[in-house]
Amino acid sequence: MPVPAALAIAVTFVWLGMVLAISFLEAPLKFRARGVTLPVGLAIGRLVFRVLNTVECVLAVVLAVALVLDRARSDGQVLDHGPGTPFVWAAVAVVSLVVQVVLVRPGLARRTDAVLASDAPQSVPRSSAHLWYVATEVTKVVGLAVAGVLLLATAL
Repeated sequence: MPVPAALAIAVTFVWLGMVLAISFLEAPLKFRARGVTLPVGLAIGRLVFRVLNTVECVLAVVLAVALVLDRARSDGQVLDHGPGTPFVWAAVAVVSLVVQVVLVRPGLARRTDAVLASDAPQSVPRSSAHLWYVATEVTKVVGLAVAGVLLLATAL
């Protein structure tokens, strides 16, 4: 298996694992821990997701470079880039990440700022930004999972 293909597979599944572990396990569970108030949970979440999104951006760049480098195989066959290819599904994940960072996170940050500044954090109205974040996170997971499976299938 060519190195760029192996790197693309590894990066895809590492990224997928990070998103699943943090977004779908750590994030909801931290609010169930004894003593974790809404402000504390949001402050932890802000830090964790800032770091996660930074690492995701690095992984997205590495994945894109690996896919471009793997475009031409050693036998000279050019990989198909149609709708059922890893390129399209990886792009779904990358676009979801960009939407989260550029469009959704600012709304989440505004609500977190309001909660942290409030004497009555529970009274701060909920934001629809959280639902948008979850929707883009699910889209990203689907994109990464399908891209990873397709990358493995083409490597075998």
